[in-house]
Amino acid sequence: MNGTLNKVILIGHLGDEIKMHYFEGGNCIGRFPLATNEVYINKTTGEKITSTEWHNIVVRNKAAEICEKYLSKGDKIYIEGRIKSRQWQAEDGATKYTTEIQVTEFTFLTTKKETDLGKSSLPTGSAPEDAPF
Repeated sequence: MNGTLNKVILIGHLGDEIKMHYFEGGNCIGRFPLATNEVYINKTTGEKITSTEWHNIVVRNKAAEICEKYLSKGDKIYIEGRIKSRQWQAEDGATKYTTEIQVTEFTFLTTKKETDLGKSSLPTGSAPEDAPF
């Protein structure tokens, strides 16, 4: 195989509301934490253990606006995307690092807003192929 692949598929629950940031020119990004859980039984004690992994999710432009409109903390979402690592300088001069999931496709699985409104269809979406990541 000559090529490489950077693809992530996650199903999880929002850990917080979507934080939107708008730029000059009309572009925007939405960020939110996504929790995925692994449940297993401790063979020694027989105790049921739940382990949660947190993922930093980034959605851009129209997809971000759709997510902000329909999603709330606790909602379940299916996400496809790619892993992106970046670094920046904090105000104190320290170099900070983060790893994010840049969303390319998504499907809302459950939303509180959808349940409250009694809607039967949940939006899905994708980021444009030419979206700068």
